[in-house]
This record gives sequence, C-alpha cells and structure tokens, in this order.
Amino acid sequence: MINEPKIVEIKEIITETPTIKTFKFNWDFDKLGKPNPGEFLMIWNFKNEKPMSISQINDDELAITVKNIGEFTSQLHELEAGDLIGVRGSYGNGFDNTFKDKRIIAIGGGVGMAPVNAIATDLAKSNEVEVISAAQTKDELLFIDSLEKSGVDVHACTDDGSFGFKGFATDCLSGLLESSTYDYAFVCGPEIMMKGIFEILESSSIPGQYSLERYMKCALGVCGQCCVDSEGWRICVEGPVFENDKIEKITEFAKYRRDASGVKY
Repeated sequence: MINEPKIVEIKEIITETPTIKTFKFNWDFDKLGKPNPGEFLMIWNFKNEKPMSISQINDDELAITVKNIGEFTSQLHELEAGDLIGVRGSYGNGFDNTFKDKRIIAIGGGVGMAPVNAIATDLAKSNEVEVISAAQTKDELLFIDSLEKSGVDVHACTDDGSFGFKGFATDCLSGLLESSTYDYAFVCGPEIMMKGIFEILESSSIPGQYSLERYMKCALGVCGQCCVDSEGWRICVEGPVFENDKIEKITEFAKYRRDASGVKY
C-alpha cells in the first residue's frame, strides 16, 4: 500500500464504448505490490482524486476502465497516451481469487464489468468461468472478445436485445440456472441489479461476493465518508467486496446511499 500518489505515464488508451475508456499504465509489483482483483486505486488528475476499480492486472501493468459521467471522468477522457496521472493504492478488500477447479459465474452490469473482468480473467486460468456481461445496448457491452480469448464463456446481455440475450442480467442468470449450477459467483454493477442477482443466487444456494461503490475521500478508513448503514462498514476497508452474509446486513443496499454531506439519496 502507498499513501502518496505515484505519477505514472499512460501507456495506452482503449476506447471500449462511446462512453467508456480503458487506461493502461506500468506498475512495479515488486516495489508497489500486486493488487488482487476487486481492489481499487485512487486516481489523481492533479486537481481531484477519485476511486477507480482495477479492470486488468497484467505483467507489470495495471488498467482502469472509466465511464464518462461527470467533470472528473470527462477530464480523464480528454487525456492521451503519454500523459501523466497520479495513482494511489491499491486499497480495499478484493475478490477471493484462490478458487481452483470450480464452476464460477461472474455477472457485471455496465462499467461494473471492470472488476468482473479482472477476477474472471484471473480465475479462468484454473477454473471453468462463465460471465454475464450486461449493458443497455450493444455499443455499451464490455470485454466480450478479450474474455473469450481468455477461455471464458461469455453471455452477452442487452436491455434492448441489440446483441445477445434480450433482457436484464437477472433474467439471463435465471435462464442459465434452469440447466446449470455454479460453485461461486462474483457480482458488480448497479445495486438494483445486484439486489436481484443476490436474491436469485440465495434462492439457488450459490454463495457469492458483491462489489459495492460509495463516495470515498481518503481510501484509508479514516474519514468515514463511505460507511454504510447499519453496520458502519467502510467500503474502502471492509469493502468494496462483501460476501452474501454481510450484504444482507447492509440496510441501505439497493435502497439509498449518502452524498458527500451524509444526506441520503
């Protein structure tokens, strides 16, 4: 763990969709540590700092995948290869990547596919892995080709039916469970989607891990900005990944969250 930003040069920028880009940069695993899938980085654009999930963990290289949704992410999207950013981390409780010879299902919605891509790629080396990659439309689907090249069986899912399964990720999962079962699941995406996935997996007695997102400032568990009701768990320390038994104790899950001032919305 490092608590001061390391300045890195962007090696490559990949335009994944009309709204999402992947940024690759070198990372010295010997000096800075090798992150686990599901952990996150604090990205500094020399003005502000925001948490970003790690989407790829390669040899001496990391990547983040960023959706353009506001001022900070818009500024990142304006960068080019060769530009500099500050990186702090990695932080958080990541996914369990110690499984071997298991049947795994990973479900990602929208840019929630970022950490799902990291864990699915890692586990595909020693497990049978299937991924549901869900988006509103074909143009917003992520990592279909690269996951398939890694040996992952990908189920594309679009709300409008423009590619793959027509419907929500919950519908796609329910369909798969009619003829299949899995030893473990990994989930990240909009919380309303994750809530539906959670209920399906619980009813099928399939354990899983869920990656949550909250407003973060310090990433060190000091400021308390990312605490969740009612347990007070800090997303940056006890999370962002939680197992089934903890998810059901978070009373705000898929209901509300708090802004920078602590107000529910």
